[in-house]
Amino acid sequence: MQTALPSRPHSPSQNHLLAALPQAEYEALAQYLEPMTLALGDMIYEPGEQLQHACFPTTAVVSLYYVTVSGAAAESAGVGNEGMVGISLFMGGDTTPSSAVVQTAGHGYRLDRHRLRQAFDGAGSLQGLLLRYTLALITQVSQTAVCNRHHSVEQQLSRWLLLTLDRGPPRELVMTQELVAGILGVRRESVTAAAGNLLQMGYIRYRRGHISVVDPKGLQTCACECYGVVKKELGRLLGGASHRPETVPCLQAPFSH
Repeated sequence: MQTALPSRPHSPSQNHLLAALPQAEYEALAQYLEPMTLALGDMIYEPGEQLQHACFPTTAVVSLYYVTVSGAAAESAGVGNEGMVGISLFMGGDTTPSSAVVQTAGHGYRLDRHRLRQAFDGAGSLQGLLLRYTLALITQVSQTAVCNRHHSVEQQLSRWLLLTLDRGPPRELVMTQELVAGILGVRRESVTAAAGNLLQMGYIRYRRGHISVVDPKGLQTCACECYGVVKKELGRLLGGASHRPETVPCLQAPFSH
């Protein structure tokens, strides 16, 4: 079941990469940006598909997934207002073995691949900005692999919740335990047990199918170092383009049993 998206103004400048461009470059690119309404479960691209557009999320969050032959899947990285979906378009690939699926409904902007490549190859700031973001994304993918292999489900869930908090304003989300289990690549029962532990410690609250992070700082004590590594690297490489306030509102998200 999809909840209605909140009605509020949105603009390309809500994406930190676009907002970091010098004013003249931003205005030159903005005329080609097309607004997108991204619903939960929307497929941005599929494995092996020729990418036609880059996507710059503003209030949506997109999961980059890899699905095995057996059908098992796990998220390798998430992309929110700190980044873009479709780095292969300027890295020379045009296709990718993974898929990109909307994890959190919201808005974003898309840019035709030819326009992106033209701007990337130009003499402006976009090229350096996107290359630094790519390094940050590689760090996230690497840390996710380490986290999934060596850290507990409780640590993984804490990391994922904190990264979700960092990526946008508070809002209600459709977020079933099956979806969270698929993102983490673990069994649903493991997510239930981990969420129960976080509930007992007072870091989250959920009832009637809803979850609330009531103590982000406390939740950080349950997260592994992967959360801090990813956040620090994003800040180091992108500076003000990726800066998020330290005081983050609670996330309200339906959490179905």
